[in-house]
Amino acid sequence: MTIDTETVDRIAELARLEFSAEEKAGIIHDMNRMLAFVDKLNELDTTGVEPLIFMTEEENIFREDESRLDISQEEALKNAPKKDLYYFRVPKVIKQ
Repeated sequence: MTIDTETVDRIAELARLEFSAEEKAGIIHDMNRMLAFVDKLNELDTTGVEPLIFMTEEENIFREDESRLDISQEEALKNAPKKDLYYFRVPKVIKQ
């Protein structure tokens, strides 16, 4: 498979991109080089090679999801620049 102007035009249309003629020539060259590299991988003999699912042998160790109160509401509001009795005061950001 090779990349031509029609292919680049279609990709540009799908991605909502615009390219000059010079940029298209560069993109065609670069994409054809990428495809040549991928084709080179097809020359490898992968008979008997298991597909790689994970990059390492390590497994995620998840902690238990525990609810805990580390800071009181009073402590959280202590250094707030604007607050009322129970909440932070912030400027309105949603217009109606």
